[in-house]
Amino acid sequence: QVQLVESGGGLVQAGGSLTLACAASGSIWHFNTMGWYRQTPGNERELVATITTFGSTNYADSMKGRFTISRDNAKNTLFLQMNSLKPGDTAVYYCMLKDTRGDSWGQGTQVTVSS
Repeated sequence: QVQLVESGGGLVQAGGSLTLACAASGSIWHFNTMGWYRQTPGNERELVATITTFGSTNYADSMKGRFTISRDNAKNTLFLQMNSLKPGDTAVYYCMLKDTRGDSWGQGTQVTVSS
């Protein structure tokens, strides 16, 4: 079983930056994909970005150029650097880890961008 704990959310003004972190613990297999998703009330959870063990990344189109996903495999930690934040980025951001056993999710961290 994998446990994921997000941190780094908060309130920021439009145009500002935040860095989210996700610490993974438990039974972590070396080969996996980790990612960030976000969700607003009444909407489905949507992809922000994913990254594989080998560093291959995938971004949602609206995040390209503003968000950067990275990971530290030695520390089992995932990051999301968010720049040029917009009010539309306000959401709960969730960390995800996927391997051959399935998906694990964190509890989420709130990001609020004020105009």
